[in-house]
Parts: sequence; structure tokens; C-alpha cells
Amino acid sequence: MCFKEPRLSYLTEIGVKDSKKLSAKRRSILARLIKESCSSFKVIVVLPEEIDQREEKRITLNKLEELKMAEIIRELKPDSIYIDAVDVNEARFKQSILNLLNYRPKEIISKHKADDLFPIVSAASIIAKDKRDTLIEELKEKYGDLGSGYPSDLRTTDFLRKWIRQNQKIPPFARKTWATTKKIADEELLNSKITDFV
Repeated sequence: MCFKEPRLSYLTEIGVKDSKKLSAKRRSILARLIKESCSSFKVIVVLPEEIDQREEKRITLNKLEELKMAEIIRELKPDSIYIDAVDVNEARFKQSILNLLNYRPKEIISKHKADDLFPIVSAASIIAKDKRDTLIEELKEKYGDLGSGYPSDLRTTDFLRKWIRQNQKIPPFARKTWATTKKIADEELLNSKITDFV
């Protein structure tokens, strides 16, 4: 997401902060205001299949995230880039992003917890999280209450367990390589195979 420098103060004025510290309703309001005020933005939805395929390609989840960040940057071509480093080494992550670009920005600020430090990163995070919220709501309309989609949510794990038990397979919208999905699938599918022979 891009903002003209003189407009950056607007983000603080409307109360932009780390998206995880905001309710879904507040994120939705802020996402609309941010989109109306920014110069440009782009959202990439990474489907479960693509996340699962990364294992075949032998790339980590962090690397996949980095590739998607670079894809957005290449399209929007900002002069200054503020980015949340997914590598333990911020400088190395900065260089890695730079190597994936097809132009030379004036600066790249690569920091851990950048969404806490820079309103522009918080704003991008709000747009991303709001998109996720929307997608989860669409899935709920189609499949029922599947919770938030996070492993700490009992509604999500209960939904997965029930689906796998009834359908004998993982839901098409769930990541097969997600540790939570794998664990529940192993428990439910293995258990059903054993009971078939008892």
C-alpha cells in the first residue's frame, strides 16, 4: 500500500495501529478509510493449495511470504519501503527483498514488529486482516461456523475434527500442511481405519 508522504499523518489521526489490537469491526472501518486515502494498494490472496505446494518447491512459509511481498512492491513501485522482516536478520531480509525487485527504491526499512513501529505498515496489515475477515465470513456462509481459523479457537478445531470425521478427508479450504489440520486428520482418519477392522 502506498501513501504520499504529506498524507502519512492521516493514519495516526484515524487511529491506525497493529491490526491484531483492533476488533474486526474497527478493522473494517479503518480498511475502508485507508483504501479511500492511499495512492494505491494491492492485496494478494494466497490459496491453501499454493501454501501446501511450497513443500514440493522446498520453500518455507516465510519465503513464500517474502515472494508475495516482493510481488506487491514490484507492482506498486514505492520510493520508500517499510516492511515487517520475516527473517531473524533484518538486514539480510532487506537485501533479499531488494534482490527480488526490478527497480531500485530510495530506501527499504526492514524491521521486526514493523506493524507496531510504523503506521504505514499497520495500515497495510489492517487491509490484509480485513480481507482475511471477509474471506472467513464467506466460508462461514457456505460451510457453517468454522470459527476464526486460528488453532487457538476451539470452534475451528472442533469444526475441522467434525468435517474430517464425517467426510473422511480434509476440507478443500483448509491447508493440508497446517500442523493443526495434520494432527486432527491423523487422529480422525487413523482412528476410523482402526475401528473399521474391530
